[in-house]
Order: sequence, then structure tokens, then C-alpha cells
Amino acid sequence: MPNIPSDTLTPPQPENATGYKPLPDRAAPGNTVGIIGWVRANLFNSVGNTILTLIALYFIYQAAAWFLDWGIINADLAGDSAEACTSSGACWVFIKARFPQFIYGFYPSDEVWRINIMFGLFAFCIIGLVVDSIPGKKWFAIFTLVIFPVLAYYLMLGGAFGLEKVGTHRWGGFSLTLILAMVGIVASLPIGIVLALGRRSEMPIVRSICITYIEFWRGVPLITVLFMASVMLPLFMTAGTDTDKLVRALIGITMFQSAYMAEVVRGGLQAIPKGQYEAAEALGLGYWKKTGLIILPQALKLMIPGIVNTFIALFKDTSLVLIIGLFDLLAIVQSAITDPNWPQVSVEGYLFVAFMFWICCFSMSQYSQRLERKFSTGHKTA
Repeated sequence: MPNIPSDTLTPPQPENATGYKPLPDRAAPGNTVGIIGWVRANLFNSVGNTILTLIALYFIYQAAAWFLDWGIINADLAGDSAEACTSSGACWVFIKARFPQFIYGFYPSDEVWRINIMFGLFAFCIIGLVVDSIPGKKWFAIFTLVIFPVLAYYLMLGGAFGLEKVGTHRWGGFSLTLILAMVGIVASLPIGIVLALGRRSEMPIVRSICITYIEFWRGVPLITVLFMASVMLPLFMTAGTDTDKLVRALIGITMFQSAYMAEVVRGGLQAIPKGQYEAAEALGLGYWKKTGLIILPQALKLMIPGIVNTFIALFKDTSLVLIIGLFDLLAIVQSAITDPNWPQVSVEGYLFVAFMFWICCFSMSQYSQRLERKFSTGHKTA
């Protein structure tokens, strides 16, 4: 009997239920995926978008060419006085010479190590909270919210543990901007949550108080709040009472920002389906357990973009403290560019301020997007 191959005796098996063998997978065309695909789909997908893209590219090219020539090729970097700025480009010598003042304000030069330690501790807290591979997030959070503010207070103000006391009138620059923003952010969030819960409360008196507070502070400009806190508030205090100007500004910023935060939190609470409330009540949970364990965690996840947007707005609004005599980063730079010893350095100064604000705000924005992706529980289609 002749040898017959075994594969001819067994009929081919179908690849699927219909009996048809699917075609082999093929890679997508190179011009539809990756960067090229994104460019084709978003920038050159129509005649109008193509024209607008080319116009935008032209302006970007002109701006980049100008900055390359003015800010890099013909810029002055060496030196420590205005006499070193001899070319037609940017005078970055001004930023280098005034950099300590821009960061530390009028803080004594022999005590700036205290601010550097505070910056180091703050960076340590941020890294511990942001990097997922670092364990002990709970302890980092406790240290950041409880211990770090106390350490920063004694480091900056002094007057204890053998540290020289440095009044708040000598604080300034980027360090003051950071203090105003961080205190406002940390203090306004819990107050805003309480106000939002009170506004949605079923108790008429509590609800009325919260609504009145929120609507009043949201209807007043921050400049007016700072002016009232610095100038008018001492008039209503008892004789001999002296409250620090920085403390009054922090109280005003916190009260103002907490009203906006309350509305952001209220929007997140209203976005929670009614079934979540009913399910929590069906489990026999009381109001505080239902709110703390079921409702509020879901609402906070939904509110991440709004919360961070409010934080970014607060960080930029800290420049308004100039009107009450506090010299933050922008105020320090504005006073420096009016120095007759440094003529025509306003562009360099404002670019430095814009860069510092952009770094901080962009970092907060990127971290918020990371949190959104991390806590996202939506079902995405392929």
C-alpha cells in the first residue's frame, strides 16, 4: 500500500464557526498611525485645517527664529552688571544678578539656607506623593499636611530653636508666592468640601448659611478681599490688636478660594447618580459613612479637573498681593526692572516670571491628568 501523507487523510479544520479561514493580520499603513497619522488626522485633514496649520507654522517659525537670535545667539550671559550687556540680544545677566532676590525676596542672605531647607522638604513631600513606586503614601500625606507646615513656619519665621526671627515684611519673591499658593490650596479644599456638603444639606439653617457665604465671596473680586483684609479689617479689631499683614492676606485668600472650591465640589456631588445614595442607604450606612465612604470619593475623582483648575487660578492670582504691599515674584521683578542701573530689561524680567509660573502651573496640570488616568474606571472601547 502506497504511503499517503497524513495531512491528506484529515480534512482541514475551519478556523471559526462559519468555516471561513480569516485573513492573516496585516500592519496598518504607516501614514495612519503614530505621529504621521496624528498629523494627518488633526492638522491636515481638510483644506481649511491645512491652511490654518501652515499659517500657524509660519508664525511659530518667525517667533522661534527671533527668540533664537535675540535670546541665545546674541544674548549676554557673562558678567554681573549692566555694563556686561553690550550686544543687541537679551541681557540674561540681569536675571543672573538678581536671581537670589527673585527667589528669596528681602530675606537675609546669611539665612537663606532656611528657605533652601524648606524647598528641599517640599520637594521631598511632592516626590513621595507623586512617585508610585515609593511606599508609605499615607505617611507622606500626614507629613505633608501636618508636620511640614509646622517645620516651614519655624524655618521661615524663626524666633525659636536658636533661629533668628525674620519678619514677614522681609519675605518675598518666589518663596512668598509658593507660601501664598500652598496655604490657600491646602486650607481652601477642606473648607470648600464642608461648604458644599452644607449647601446640599437638608437642614435649612445650615444650607442658608452656606449659600450666603458662597454667593457673597464669589461675588466679590479678590482685589477687594485683599484690600479689606489689609486695610479695613484692622479698623474693626480692638485697640492694640496687631495682626500680621501676611496672615490677613492668607485669611482673605482662603475665604475667597474656599467659596469657589465649594462650587466645584458641589458640581461633583451632583454628578453622582441617585442610585449610589440609595445603595448606601440600603446598606444601613449613616450620613457621614455614606458621604465619606461612598459619595465623596467618587465625587472627588470626578472633580479632579475642576479642582486643579481652581488651584492653578489661585497660583496665578497670588500676584495680586502687590496692592497690599507684599512683594511676590512678579512684584519683585517689577521693582527690579525700574532700577535705573538696569535699563531696558523688562522683557527679560517678564519672560522669567512667565517661565516660573508656567513651570508650576504646567506641572499641576500634568499631575492632574495623571491622576485622572490612574483613577479612571470608565469602560473604553478599543
